[in-house]
Amino acid sequence: MRCVLVLLAACLIHFAGLVRAETLSRDALAARVIPPFILGAPVNDKGVWTLENAGGITAGYVFETEPLAPLPGFSGAPINVLVMLDLEGRFMDVQLVSHNEPIFVSGLGQAAFEAFFTQYRGHSIAAPMVVGTPYGDSGGTGALVYLDGVTKATASVRIAHESILAATLQVAREKMRGVSVQPPAYPDPSVDEVLTWDDLVAQGLATRHLVRNAQIEAEFAGTLWEDDDPAAKEDPQGAYLDLWIVDLGPPSIARAVLDEASFAEVQEFLTISTFDEPILLIEAGRHGLITEDFVRNTSPDLLTAEQFGLPVALRDSDLLFSLRDDLPEAVRDGVSMILRTDRRLGFDPTEPWTLHVEAVRKHGSFMPQVGSVALSSTQATDARFFARAEAPRTLPPWRAALRERQTDLIVLGLGLAVLLPGLLVWQSSLAGLRYFTPVRLAVLAIMTGFVGWWGQGQLSIVTVIGVIRAAWEGGSYAFLLYDPFSLLVWGAAILGFVLWGRALFCGWLCPFGAMQEFAHHLGRLLRLPQIEVSARWDARLKLVKYGVLAGLVALVFVAPGALDKAAEVEPFKTAVTTFFVREWYYVAYAVGLLLLSAVLFKGFCRYICPLGALMALGGLLRGRDWIARRAECGSPCQLCSVRCKYQAIPKSGPKVGKIDYGECFGCLDCVTIHDDPAQCVPLVLQARDRRRAA
Repeated sequence: MRCVLVLLAACLIHFAGLVRAETLSRDALAARVIPPFILGAPVNDKGVWTLENAGGITAGYVFETEPLAPLPGFSGAPINVLVMLDLEGRFMDVQLVSHNEPIFVSGLGQAAFEAFFTQYRGHSIAAPMVVGTPYGDSGGTGALVYLDGVTKATASVRIAHESILAATLQVAREKMRGVSVQPPAYPDPSVDEVLTWDDLVAQGLATRHLVRNAQIEAEFAGTLWEDDDPAAKEDPQGAYLDLWIVDLGPPSIARAVLDEASFAEVQEFLTISTFDEPILLIEAGRHGLITEDFVRNTSPDLLTAEQFGLPVALRDSDLLFSLRDDLPEAVRDGVSMILRTDRRLGFDPTEPWTLHVEAVRKHGSFMPQVGSVALSSTQATDARFFARAEAPRTLPPWRAALRERQTDLIVLGLGLAVLLPGLLVWQSSLAGLRYFTPVRLAVLAIMTGFVGWWGQGQLSIVTVIGVIRAAWEGGSYAFLLYDPFSLLVWGAAILGFVLWGRALFCGWLCPFGAMQEFAHHLGRLLRLPQIEVSARWDARLKLVKYGVLAGLVALVFVAPGALDKAAEVEPFKTAVTTFFVREWYYVAYAVGLLLLSAVLFKGFCRYICPLGALMALGGLLRGRDWIARRAECGSPCQLCSVRCKYQAIPKSGPKVGKIDYGECFGCLDCVTIHDDPAQCVPLVLQARDRRRAA
């Protein structure tokens, strides 16, 4: 066995670098881009590409999650997802590219996994998203976006979700420069200051952008349009653009600018449109704010804005208003309008944002050529006038999983708290019960129904392989936390290594092992002939499971693509995870193993199970011989050896009569015999001798 482990380790080292998945080729990526967009140019060497519209203008980004956030799934391999993101930070599309999640590969099928990703479309990355349903106070506020998970595969979809968010935020930070992922600031109604126009100007709450005619002439100098504005040449120091910008969201600022009736109307507007931020523009120069083609309640054709490198949508508020009489005459005589923008789309009035004003000139009278330059002004409003909702608390995935499974975890924890001390302290009393067999079968029924079918707590070699893969690749073990129910069973099994060897899990906690034991009792009830394997062949067959375990581990690094099918040597997914609802050949295999157990006691556990092999290796940590033996055990008494269905008590050789703990499943039959004066031969003989002496 030591030689096998050495060779296996060498194999792991040699092939550790062969398991990285490749990203999609350009052609394959282009085929996945949704119309009318097309694939643009690569942005970096991590698989980020631009998305272009029909005019060749960048409209967003497309990327795969694996190169950016290679979080390992339950198979140990990352879940690779294609994400298309527009320039406003909204998901245009999310598509599954590749994965090796066992539950989907040959269990639930691809359709359920692919359907999960359709839920992202249209959501902003600024919106906190969680996998699950509203539960108590776990979401914090109604601002959370809940994504429906997939029954029996919640852990896998959570890993995929975390990969999508991690990769998307990387792209947003690097390419979209500061997409806001915190709740938007909103005017704080509790702030009530008495301000004048002079206060607004002095504190930078009303900002002025003055462009003189000489400056606009300089902008067009040397172009086709340099002589197309005679008025600019006649009055070089005249105001071409004299623009004032004031954020009317805070009531204190709005009251300092608007007359009483207009102030009331704006407040009523904000009561209805709670997410709109009103921006007052006053233009006292020649430029103006709109063209003759402008339609009210639409986006102004000469004005655009941006923040964090992303466009800010501006729209006319369609409000009629008047300014205060005590404002400077030059301001009151200007052209004014109130625009609005939606804070939910990421606009933050407390952060700098830039307004662009298009200066347009036309050359020629017939089909004139149009030229323009942008006149830009940047401003922000003091944060003291705003409040910000507490960011909705999205629990870490492992905490969300704990919260969702807390009832099941409590029940399982209480059950283990009863079972483990019972086996440790009251083992002989338990084995000596008159109805011990019904009690044991009741425990196994709970393991099958509650731990297996209900709790989906069937341990699997797939988890072990995922851990090995993460260790050799330097990956994360976080995927273990996504299934706390199974993790608790793992904890009990590992504790059992020290106290009982493999016996605790294989004999008491394994749902499929319990099914096999029920099949055995059914076979006995039907009086089916039982297969008795000779000691020589039993010893040989018990080595098979170690070969299966070594083969599966080697496949992770030699041929990872074949691992999913090879792992089907375990029938657990069929019998427990999918309730036997799968392709007929998987069902036939699982049912066949149960039928085999009806005539060969737990044949799969003893001879084939790779997880059982691992449990046997873990059992080497056992710190005690927990089954009592007598000097007469094995010679002359062979009763325990004959009764042991696992053939874990040798009938001959140097260890005759002793327990082979690597093959002991903790059924306690030998404990029952050992403590029963009516069954244990040495006790029977001692009683007979006492009667004779008496």
